[in-house]
Amino acid sequence: MSLSLRNPHSVLAALRLRPGAVTSVSPPAGRPTPAWAAVLDAAHVANVPLIDAPPPPFPPDGGGGGEATVASKPPVSLSELFAGAKPNEPGLWLALDRIQDVHNLGAIFRNAAFFGVRGVVFTRDQSAPLTAAAYDVACGGVEAVPHAAPTNLAAALAKAKDAGLWTLGTSEHADVLGDGSGVPSGSAFDVDRGRPWLVVIGGEEKGLRRRTIDLCDEVCRLPPGPGNVGPVTSLNASVACGAILAALSRPSSG
Repeated sequence: MSLSLRNPHSVLAALRLRPGAVTSVSPPAGRPTPAWAAVLDAAHVANVPLIDAPPPPFPPDGGGGGEATVASKPPVSLSELFAGAKPNEPGLWLALDRIQDVHNLGAIFRNAAFFGVRGVVFTRDQSAPLTAAAYDVACGGVEAVPHAAPTNLAAALAKAKDAGLWTLGTSEHADVLGDGSGVPSGSAFDVDRGRPWLVVIGGEEKGLRRRTIDLCDEVCRLPPGPGNVGPVTSLNASVACGAILAALSRPSSG
């Protein structure tokens, strides 16, 4: 499937990592911004044709109007995604439990690329698709991080465990969810960072499904700092994802 990408950073990532997937680039009208100038240079190196685009409906200052036609990035198998995981070595992967908003999906891929996540899992059904908007929000994150799109999340979690990963659910209600379920729960800042983790992020409306939680080795929450409890008790899915990845990416003390 071909996508029309309009963020120069997402286009540049495609040109650098998958130049054969870029069919054409339409430069913005007027003087290009530094980001679009880098795109044009990369397109020249990759022998990607430049096509004149129709005039944009806003001033031709180079800040918009450019786009590129790029083939969507194919998913990999779960075996490929989890390859290289070792039980006693740190590493981060993500699994998404019914993320519905393409902008959240794109932001999660951007988080993943920033924190060195090694792969993202989301199901083909009941999940937001990787549209052009998701690619553009990700700012190159989709190109940098491989993804798998199985039909069943539970089977994917089982495959991750077989590959040596530990599964970590995330919920603002982690303490309550862990009670009586046999699933240990606590703060994201107390998670053992020496393990390879598949971090499971819940959907925007209801978070993790109960059956997903039951398949996790642990469940964690993001506690506010002491004395910093505000009136809002939850975070947007992509924001929470970034905060949890930051907590898990801290260097080990000592």
